Amino acid sequence: MKVQLKNIICTTDFSDYSNQTIPYGIALAKTFAAKLYICHVIDMSFGSKYGKKTSASVEQENQFRDYAYQTIEELVGKEPVDWEPLVTVGPAADEIDRLAKEKNADIVISATRVRSGLKRLVLGSVTEHMIRTLPCPLVILRGSEEEFITAENIDTMFQQILIGYDFSPYSELALEHGLSLAKEFQSELHMVHVMDPPVYKYLLNESQQKSEEKFRGDLTEEYNNKLANMVPEKHRHWCKPKTRLLIGKPHVELNNYATSNNIDLMILGTRGIGLVETLFLGSTTDRVVREAPCPVLSVCLAEQGVE
Repeated sequence: MKVQLKNIICTTDFSDYSNQTIPYGIALAKTFAAKLYICHVIDMSFGSKYGKKTSASVEQENQFRDYAYQTIEELVGKEPVDWEPLVTVGPAADEIDRLAKEKNADIVISATRVRSGLKRLVLGSVTEHMIRTLPCPLVILRGSEEEFITAENIDTMFQQILIGYDFSPYSELALEHGLSLAKEFQSELHMVHVMDPPVYKYLLNESQQKSEEKFRGDLTEEYNNKLANMVPEKHRHWCKPKTRLLIGKPHVELNNYATSNNIDLMILGTRGIGLVETLFLGSTTDRVVREAPCPVLSVCLAEQGVE
């Protein structure tokens, strides 16, 4: 199934790192002839961002809105795309989720700050909340000291695409998005599966535990063959993916692979709203995003009834 992008939402809080979403959105809108929405959510508890420190009146809220519309127009400039500003007031994650449904968004582009420590692990960010609640895929740009995307390099932003594949329904949808984007941007596709030793240990019976090395070798061959056959035959005339089986913690191995292979986009399937454990430890996607050397496309099946 070819993925169609007709409606794209970029989110920005007007910081330098979040403004990176707009060039990415413009590039995708041009490629897919899509409608682009630039979304800014006004948080009235942080009025100083708009030049005011007192509690906001209706008049001040209107001033904030005027400032937001003007800033969005300056950020988009004269790019030849069909675009529309979306300015609203309220909790950022909830408002973006509402607008994504209202506009039938096919994809949302957001950015997340580099954070560390207990706050990152327990509280999560707006982006991490959206990973599990948005009704559509989410592209996450990680704020860093890296060079921001510019008009000069925008056409080559998806040269190398990595799909983290764990043979679940979630990764099936990730594969669909990866194949569509790779075809549009003529990208090289990397199919990567990570074997987590503590998890795969449960696959061993008593006799196999005595010859774990042989079992791991057999399992490696089996999964390499599976990965190689994941790309449908109809795509093989243009797509010859690189396949790689890695052993270790998924978020560590995926990020290391992305760094060493100059990956431009990682695509991961996400379960959606998960267990209490997820709130404290984070999902693989959350953990990948916190250290990712490139944008991450999170594809969630929650809205399609997959549990």
